[in-house]
Amino acid sequence: MLVLLTCLVLVVACGVTVVAYRSAARVGRDALDRLPLGSDGIIIGAQPIELRRNADDPAVLLLHGGGDTPQTLRYLAAFLHERGYNVRVPLLPGHGRTVHDFARANADEWLAAASAQLRDLQERHQWVGLAGLSMGGALAAQIAAATPTLPALGLLAPYLAMPRAVVVAATLAPLWGVAVPYVRALDPNGPRSIYDPQEAARNLAYGVFTPAALRALRLTVTRAFAALPEIASPTLMIQSREDNRIRPADGERAFDRIGAREKQLVWVEGAGHVITVDYGRERTFELLTSWFDAHRTPASRTRRA
Repeated sequence: MLVLLTCLVLVVACGVTVVAYRSAARVGRDALDRLPLGSDGIIIGAQPIELRRNADDPAVLLLHGGGDTPQTLRYLAAFLHERGYNVRVPLLPGHGRTVHDFARANADEWLAAASAQLRDLQERHQWVGLAGLSMGGALAAQIAAATPTLPALGLLAPYLAMPRAVVVAATLAPLWGVAVPYVRALDPNGPRSIYDPQEAARNLAYGVFTPAALRALRLTVTRAFAALPEIASPTLMIQSREDNRIRPADGERAFDRIGAREKQLVWVEGAGHVITVDYGRERTFELLTSWFDAHRTPASRTRRA
C-alpha cells in the first residue's frame, strides 16, 4: 500500500512538473515572438544609446531597469542631450536579447558592466553624473557608494526593497526553477508599471523573469540597500505615489538611509513604476536635469517635496 501511494505521489508530481514546464516554456516563446531580434542579436529598438556632444561638455550615464532596455530611457536621454549633456545608456548583460540570455543573469556582471561604463565616461569628460531607473537605481546606488567623488546622483523609482512574496520566490528559485524556467514579471490583470497605454505597448521588456535573474535582482537590491548610508554624492530621488512595485513607505525608508548630506526626495503623481516613459515624465526630466545643472557647482541641503 505504501509503495502504491508513493508511486501515485510521484506520478502526480511528475505530471504537475510537466504541465508547469510547458506553461513556462510557452511564456518564454511568447516573449521571443513579441520581441524580434535584429541582425546584431539585440531586440529591435533595444540597442544602447550614445548621444554625443563636445568632450568639454558634461556627461551623464543612465542605467535601465531589470528585464528592461535602454528604450525606457530614450526620452530622458534626448532631453538631457538637448540641455547640453553627452548621454550614454548601455544595455546591461543578459538584457535586450533573448530570455535564454536572461536566464544567465548575474548581479556581479550587471554591477561590473555599469561601473566600467562610468569609468570610461570619466576618462572622456571632466564632469559625469549618474542616474538609474528601478534596478538601474539599485546599481547606481552601489556605484555611488563606492565613488565618493561622483558629483551628482539621480535615483528614479529605485528598486531598493522587494515584496516579501518576491523575496521568498527568489530564495526558493533553485527549487521551483527546475520546473518553471520563466515566470511572468507582472500579473496581466493587476496594476501596470506603465499607465500610458501607448507607451506600455511600445515597451520592450521581456515581461518575464528567470530564476537566475530573480536571484540576481534580489542580490542587487540587498547590496544597494546596504550601501545607501555610504553614499556621499548629492542625491535626488524621484518616486511616484502610484508606483505598483514600490510602496511609498519603502521609498521613504530607503531615502532616509541615504548618507549624503545633500539629498532630496520628490514625489510625482499619475505614473506607474516606469516614470521615464509614463504620464508626467516631463517633470521627472526637468527635476533631474536641474539637479545635474545645479551640481556642477557645490551646494548643500536636505529636503522632501
